[in-house]
Amino acid sequence: MADALTSVTAIIALLAAKYFGWIWMDPIMGIVGSLLVAKWSIGLLKQTSGTLLDHQASPQIVDSVRQSVEKEGEILISDLHVWSIGPNIYSVIVAVLTSNTDAAKAIRSQLDSSLFPHITVEIQSQPEIPDR
Repeated sequence: MADALTSVTAIIALLAAKYFGWIWMDPIMGIVGSLLVAKWSIGLLKQTSGTLLDHQASPQIVDSVRQSVEKEGEILISDLHVWSIGPNIYSVIVAVLTSNTDAAKAIRSQLDSSLFPHITVEIQSQPEIPDR
């Protein structure tokens, strides 16, 4: 879109210079075109920088993952990382303390695979603590 707009401004400048003698229109439209491209590129950088730099997910997304994982009473999160890998797509790395050997399957089934296509689960065995 920015390319089309700069091309249109260049055509307008050339026609104004040819038919009205306004030779100053070409440099003015060059500046206008460069401002349009700069505005477009800044918007693009704002949209994509979070994904390109593996931006941490919002606290709401992290809390929803935490609640889903800890829904099972015997699973305790020791480390959790959730970050953006695309528009409304996140990657999850979670380390949990549990004595349940099938916890990884349970955690993956609790999380929406379309929202969290990449889930890494680290199981840290938690020995039974005897009552005192």
